[in-house]
Amino acid sequence: METIVVGYDHTEPSKRALERAVMLVRAFGARLVITSVAPVVTSAAARAIGTDPGDTPAEHREELAAARAYLAGEGVETEYVQAIGRAADSIVAAAEQHGADLIVVGTREPGVLERLLGSSVSDAVSHRAHCDVLIVH
Repeated sequence: METIVVGYDHTEPSKRALERAVMLVRAFGARLVITSVAPVVTSAAARAIGTDPGDTPAEHREELAAARAYLAGEGVETEYVQAIGRAADSIVAAAEQHGADLIVVGTREPGVLERLLGSSVSDAVSHRAHCDVLIVH
């Protein structure tokens, strides 16, 4: 195992995923890539697209800064990737671009709406990835 990609959004599940990834990086001597994705949403207006104003790219830079601070304390060298798009697609794309052997993502108990719409990022990553996926609960 040479490269591990982590989808990180500063939630408790993603913090657990990051902690698990650090353990794996140390065990395998792997390279670590952290990505945080600012989602793009389509508005009801025709041909309109933009980022959700409650979840801005600046907030994702802050999330990566929090991961950077944690990893500095762990002594783990890391590459950071900020993306804009659909979370699962962007995480899988980062894994493909960096030749990842493993993607690590956190998950939480889905709500009723998420179950109905099937909008779990970890589930989507596991179905789209062309490498192994570790879902940390």
